[in-house]
Amino acid sequence: MTHIIQGTEPAAVDWTCPYCGRHSTVTKERTKLHQNLLDVENVNGPLILSARFTVCPNTACKQVSLKAWLNKAELLLPSFPPTHSGYRSGALLHAWQLLPGPKAREFPDYIPKAILDDYAEAYLIVHTSPKASATLSRRCLQGMLRDFWAVKPTRLYDEINQIKDRVDPQTWDAIEAVRKVGNIGAHMEADISIIVDVEPHEAEVLVELIETLLGDWYVDREERRRRLIKVKEIGEAKSTAPKNPTPSEN
Repeated sequence: MTHIIQGTEPAAVDWTCPYCGRHSTVTKERTKLHQNLLDVENVNGPLILSARFTVCPNTACKQVSLKAWLNKAELLLPSFPPTHSGYRSGALLHAWQLLPGPKAREFPDYIPKAILDDYAEAYLIVHTSPKASATLSRRCLQGMLRDFWAVKPTRLYDEINQIKDRVDPQTWDAIEAVRKVGNIGAHMEADISIIVDVEPHEAEVLVELIETLLGDWYVDREERRRRLIKVKEIGEAKSTAPKNPTPSEN
């Protein structure tokens, strides 16, 4: 009987609910992975369909999200007859966000509309047209660099380098990691209007980077601005408040 060899799943992972937006840590009790093997002879070879349910731990939400992936199936023990061998997931062929349906994250309207429009469209077509999605994501990244950091306009690759000493090390490491992903890294120096032949998971990584930077740059800056205004208002109120008179001595 054929079976799938699964890797060891982590006890807990960081996760953001696509419904309520709450950042949380999801344990094994709240997420379930199911896998099915297709070993009937076909033009693609053996395939593995994986589906993951995740239940939001936020008690006010508890919504169910569902993602699915179709991968090539790699024979783990080729020396054994296939009917007695294990398989593991290989190259990703397709990925789907089933619950909730495709919908880009909502960001505040103080972020430039052109940037939000590019992000939303890149998100919506990330699985149906990875090449077009990656092109929009690269344009979105360039738009953020020019608007938020006011970099000197040049190639995207050089514009990214201009912020190396201006962002925190963790953000820079994430940007560098994405620049090294497959065809994204191989064509990062190309003009952003050039369509790059990327894999679906590569386009998805780019979209996730855009989402992270929108939050870390624009949203965090605005929240910090509002906190400082609040502190300033409290300070001004305290400074103008009448002082309690000193009790008169008998």
